[in-house]
Amino acid sequence: MDEQISGKEILGVGWNFPVRIDRRLGNERAAPYRGGGGIALARHEDDIEQAVRIILATAKGERRMRPAFGCDIHTLVYAPENEATFSLMRYYVEDALTMWEPRIEVREVLVAPEVNEGRVDIMVSYEVRATKDERSLVYPFYTLGED
Repeated sequence: MDEQISGKEILGVGWNFPVRIDRRLGNERAAPYRGGGGIALARHEDDIEQAVRIILATAKGERRMRPAFGCDIHTLVYAPENEATFSLMRYYVEDALTMWEPRIEVREVLVAPEVNEGRVDIMVSYEVRATKDERSLVYPFYTLGED
């Protein structure tokens, strides 16, 4: 069979994150579930954005069967909030996304510390390789400051 993938189908489909059952969905929009409906699926650019968030939210070593998967940013939870730490954050995010999400090209990673809230907003700008679609997202990273 000689079928070609066209349009956004090349971007893929995956389980929604967080995983949830959606009883309203028909089979074309969900993985079948015996109670009716199905496991909600993320499609195309939404699947990519969710994959990026999963990579950033996963600490290396957290997954037993794939210990290298994830982002080293979690080693900085107790780091001092200074330019050296922010530079490491940018590096760790770009490194993880380059390694684990081949469907995108990272364009820019910016960090915006919200010191009084114990949070650093990480802004990731990227291009979806297959469609040349430019996207961005903000990932909130919570810190506890120095030990």
